[in-house]
Amino acid sequence: MLLFHIKLVVQKNRMGSTFNIGGTVMTLLLCFLLLSMVPKLEAELTTVEHAPNPDGSISFLVIGDWGRRGLYNQSQVALQMGRIGENMDIDFVVSTGDNIYDSGMKSIDDPAFQLSFTNIYTSPSLQKPWYSVLGNHDYRGDVEAQLSPVLKSIDSRWTCMRSFIVDAEIVELFFVDTTPFVDAYFLNPDGQTYDWSGVSPRESYLQTILTELEMGLRESRANWKIVVGHHAIKSASIHGNTKELESLLLPILEANKVDLYMNGHDHCLQHISTSQSPIQFLTSGGGSKAWRGYYNWTTPEDMKFFYDGQGFMSVKITRTEMGIAFYDVSGKILHKWDTSKMLDTDFYFPL
Repeated sequence: MLLFHIKLVVQKNRMGSTFNIGGTVMTLLLCFLLLSMVPKLEAELTTVEHAPNPDGSISFLVIGDWGRRGLYNQSQVALQMGRIGENMDIDFVVSTGDNIYDSGMKSIDDPAFQLSFTNIYTSPSLQKPWYSVLGNHDYRGDVEAQLSPVLKSIDSRWTCMRSFIVDAEIVELFFVDTTPFVDAYFLNPDGQTYDWSGVSPRESYLQTILTELEMGLRESRANWKIVVGHHAIKSASIHGNTKELESLLLPILEANKVDLYMNGHDHCLQHISTSQSPIQFLTSGGGSKAWRGYYNWTTPEDMKFFYDGQGFMSVKITRTEMGIAFYDVSGKILHKWDTSKMLDTDFYFPL
């Protein structure tokens, strides 16, 4: 939002003793007319409002790479998510993508949605909103089917968009559609077919995402900022760092003081924190098939935690504190990390 400072000049009449009221009113009217013609520089990303708890806190679970009709321990992970979700009294669930394997949804009538989502995450504590981003496997099917509001009529928990914001007052989560950033899906698709119908022209699509994200982050007044994408910016697992995100996305996140970047794609759990960036890089991609048996990271001091198996992550946030935890398929805590910050006391006077 643009902030303006208007300096009003009060004129004296020829007698030097009274205000020129008519001139002042005209000046004010002209100022407001000009301001109304200035385009609002607001982020165009769709924003979903999610009210925090009465004490101002928010808690949620993070799961990725899960949609396999209960196979590969998906059902066991879901069971533990329900238990932890009940203990934490979570507010919602974040999905980091690859929601339906192997090739997304065939249509809005595809039973895979209910077989992989509705019928699996049945615990009472998981009957909360699910905020989901698309993964590369979702792009191999009918993308518009997975984005369709029809799915919300089938299961009211479901919210999936290409890129959007969840505003929970003390924290804002920025969901980013990362799949179209990856050159290999366009240049070397390895025999796979991707649904790019809503992405072309690609260059314009990516520029719009970056512009709207940067604007949204810059305008955010939340004390905590979290960005969610499917692909990792930094990872020690088989897919490694995503170079396109390192060059295009990471500078925007760092410039706008993002606290966490959360992703899936690699079927593991990990926490990376480097001296070159203030951002915590968190992978939660252990929703089902895992155990890749791959690890490649050359600076061990940056790797705070790595687990090659199934599991999920929790996040609890207050106005001044944040805590994350990673769990395995049995619900055992594998890694915890906490941080705190002062409240932003800057005064903000919108027009």
